[in-house]
Amino acid sequence: MMIKRNWMITTAILLTLLILTACGSSQAAQSENSPQAVLNKGQAAPPFTLKDLDGKNVDLASFAGEKVYVKYWASWCSICLAGLDEIDELASQDNDFKVITIVNPNYRGEQSSERFTKWFKGLQADQTGTHLTVLLDEDGKWAQKFGVRAYPSSYYIGSDGILAKSVPGHNANSAILNNFGDIH
Repeated sequence: MMIKRNWMITTAILLTLLILTACGSSQAAQSENSPQAVLNKGQAAPPFTLKDLDGKNVDLASFAGEKVYVKYWASWCSICLAGLDEIDELASQDNDFKVITIVNPNYRGEQSSERFTKWFKGLQADQTGTHLTVLLDEDGKWAQKFGVRAYPSSYYIGSDGILAKSVPGHNANSAILNNFGDIH
């Protein structure tokens, strides 16, 4: 009789703990639906503020709630240059993410900001890169925080600001669209 009573008390305690745990899970599920919820696995993307080719500041925080594709590239990289038309085409499309490209003046062999800007604006005059947002990461400060090891490199940031995926090398537009299929 004593064993049966101990078993009933143990069962009652376990059921109480189970109910309390379920209540905690319900609150967690509710917070997932809030705008501040983390939807993707990974770390927060480095919160950069960089200048575009016209000298205007662009910061990652201005894209809060939106997915962002970031491509690091270099003017001396033949693979990067071969993919400019393709990434420009992607930037011109109406997708559920923004396209940003970043170069690193005075870092890893990249020319100065002034020389790069003059060179790139010359390309745009020839209708190359006309839809691209190009940001200047002077001396590679943010490239180091993103962990850029080679050019080109792609970074996929979810609408929650989480750096959900990074891929070295060239990413075809079809691969970029496919990768964003798994990112919220």
